[in-house]
Amino acid sequence: MEIFAASHLLPISAPPVEGGAIAVENGRIVAVGPLVELRKAFPAPYVEFPGHAIMPGLVNAHTHLELTHFPSWKLRKGIDYSPRTYVDWVIQVIKIRRALTRSELEHSVREGIRVSLESGTTAVGEILTDRTLVSLYTDSPLSGRLYVEAIGQDPLRCEQLLTDIDRSLTAFQAGRFRPGVSPHAPHTLSPRFMEEVCALAARHAVPTAIHLAESREEMAFLHDSSGKIPELLYPFAGWDDYVPPPRRTTPAVYLDSLGALTPRTAVVHCVHVTPSDAELLAKRGVTAVLCPRSNDRLDVGKVPALLLKKAGIPLALGTDSLASNDSLSLWDEMRFLRKEFSAVFTPGEVLAMATVTAARALGLDGEAGSLEEGKRADFLVVDPGTGAGRELPEALIEEGQIGEVFIGGVPLEL
Repeated sequence: MEIFAASHLLPISAPPVEGGAIAVENGRIVAVGPLVELRKAFPAPYVEFPGHAIMPGLVNAHTHLELTHFPSWKLRKGIDYSPRTYVDWVIQVIKIRRALTRSELEHSVREGIRVSLESGTTAVGEILTDRTLVSLYTDSPLSGRLYVEAIGQDPLRCEQLLTDIDRSLTAFQAGRFRPGVSPHAPHTLSPRFMEEVCALAARHAVPTAIHLAESREEMAFLHDSSGKIPELLYPFAGWDDYVPPPRRTTPAVYLDSLGALTPRTAVVHCVHVTPSDAELLAKRGVTAVLCPRSNDRLDVGKVPALLLKKAGIPLALGTDSLASNDSLSLWDEMRFLRKEFSAVFTPGEVLAMATVTAARALGLDGEAGSLEEGKRADFLVVDPGTGAGRELPEALIEEGQIGEVFIGGVPLEL
């Protein structure tokens, strides 16, 4: 057993503790409280970090680490242009992704894992497009949820993919990661395939992650099958024969009609949800993962954060990928969120979105996201800076500098 103490302890799930500490044994937290009390209760060695704060490792609720090297790929593959719309961007990503070698993908994943850990992220909700890359995550100190991605319209291909995903979930072994399934988006799966994938997830008792209402193009497609999705994306993907008749609905209502919205569902982006959509999402008990910098970069709109918050939907943060963002740092994401929605979220709420609520979105709230007895001892030692009259959560977001990252009570070499 070992005790770790600092001038400030921020459990997230409880108020800050001045002169606080955590006791760690076998990689788990066994006690949380003031250092003086823990030293009385446990005759164990202790390490102090004066002037610093101990807080949980950050949880990035939505990543695509396979795309970490995307900015350099654009240049090297000669496909470096600025997409004008969301659909143009998707097509660009597909073109570049198709031209990659196995070695390029492996290096990209490893770099994504490295920079995530370096920025204090200890768990991620990772979308796994290439299932053969699982071993890269297995060998990593990073933890989280690996969502096996499902995309498809052709019935025969969908049937084979469903079988492959079923086998992947049955044989899943990925170190500190747990399995999940990601039926990509309302417009990239046929209705039958969406139902089958969600039913498969339910049979395996794993959570799902779905991109929802990210773009205006998606809204137009679900309403009257118009716009660039049927005009450009479907022909590019070879889906010309699968353009549906107008549905006259929203992505949220459509997914609900297929049984895709449950308390184990994380819906990602939610930029174009309506008030009635928000009520529906809250009723179904989903968690919404916001990626505000990605939305800004792709110019898809600004998430109605106040609407979602007032509806009582749990909100988490994700960075998305470096195909649509400048960094994988949740600190950058938190600062951007505060700037964009300063009147909506307190600093404490923002920190919760990058820790305990993000862990809930991944179905890992019993393991990560807060400093509590029984949880993994994944935590950060952070210098909160001068403070300048700020409360601790605000100081950490605006001025915090990571000193050390601990995984299971063991410091990482950054």
